[in-house]
Amino acid sequence: MQALIKNKQYYKFCFYGFLKNLRFFDAFFILYLVDKGLPYAQIGLLYAIREIIVNVFEIPSGIIADTYGRKSSLVFSFLVSIASFTVFYFSSNFWLFLIAFALYGIADAFRSGTHKGMIMHYLKLNNWQNQKINYYGHTRSCSQKGSAISSLVAGVIVFYTGSFSNIFLYSIVPYLINFLLILSYPKELNRSLTTNKYNKNILLTFKSFFRTIKQVKVLRIINTSALHSAYIKSVKDYIQPIMISLILVLPFFNDIDIAKKNGLFIGVFYFIIYLITSQASRFSFLIEKRKNKNIAYLTLLLGFSFGVFSGLFYIYNIWIFSILAFVGIYVVENIRKPILTGYIADNVPNEILTSVMSAQSQLKTIITAILALVFGLLADKFEIGIAFIIMSSFLIILSILINSFSKKN
Repeated sequence: MQALIKNKQYYKFCFYGFLKNLRFFDAFFILYLVDKGLPYAQIGLLYAIREIIVNVFEIPSGIIADTYGRKSSLVFSFLVSIASFTVFYFSSNFWLFLIAFALYGIADAFRSGTHKGMIMHYLKLNNWQNQKINYYGHTRSCSQKGSAISSLVAGVIVFYTGSFSNIFLYSIVPYLINFLLILSYPKELNRSLTTNKYNKNILLTFKSFFRTIKQVKVLRIINTSALHSAYIKSVKDYIQPIMISLILVLPFFNDIDIAKKNGLFIGVFYFIIYLITSQASRFSFLIEKRKNKNIAYLTLLLGFSFGVFSGLFYIYNIWIFSILAFVGIYVVENIRKPILTGYIADNVPNEILTSVMSAQSQLKTIITAILALVFGLLADKFEIGIAFIIMSSFLIILSILINSFSKKN
């Protein structure tokens, strides 16, 4: 395989992902909300509301980015993200959290798919399309490394301060740096509509988008990608209570404050998890090289199966294996992401790539909103382990039925 050309823009793409994932609060998000007195049902509702907000803005934001400028879309996203972090820091009740989640959702809508579209456009400009899975896998690997460092730094912050709130303020710094980084991107990556006459013709973008999205093959790729991504997004933060259960029985640092001990170990756990997923993204192209037509379907079932096992181990208090199964979900997602992004790029015109990826994200947000709300209710009604088993089993059955129906038709 042709070696990647690691030029200045390659490192900018990588650094973007690294900085974007320096959200120091991620490793403690559920714990922070629970610490503020929110039950799982309200947390699930807030997650669902965030996804509804994303859903409302998703496709319009992608079309705006494709038509008026991808750099502008990302710059706006970072500014709204910073506003969201600030509100999170001051939040103390459900309604303030609702505002913070709404801002977070708007920012997410203007960011999702936009940077991937820029990467794919850059590869096309340089005739490197055959490198897209490997190239995107490398940049996503840097994103996961950012998450790893973020978790470790957040753990240290919580260990020394004993507070979750400050990590929202620290998260503003990398987003300000990323704001400046995006401004330094070359002008040719801002827009992909190549004819000046149509540079601001949003109607043209709409027509091209809907013509492409009606293709059965494109819809299948979008659906299978969105389902697993929605699943992990709706449940990923619930690994934190599982970690707490394990930390409580660890015979280390028993003489320090429990909040500080939790912060330190959760930071270390997430650091290890994201280093593993970083390697999964980096080498996803090796799996794609096998040209297995069922790779998307098989990995979908594998990810949900890990969820079932994580729930089972949690019920029987086998915390370490519950966490390892949960890590399996992360690994599967980071193998799938570069491969399916490459598949979409193969089947979609570049000038509407951001719009189509936004459509994929919109489907993901709809599913995430439903799953997050249902999972929160199940976790409150029963417990986290049973919630994992019920939801994951349902998605396995649903995926099998959809696949069988697809083959018949």
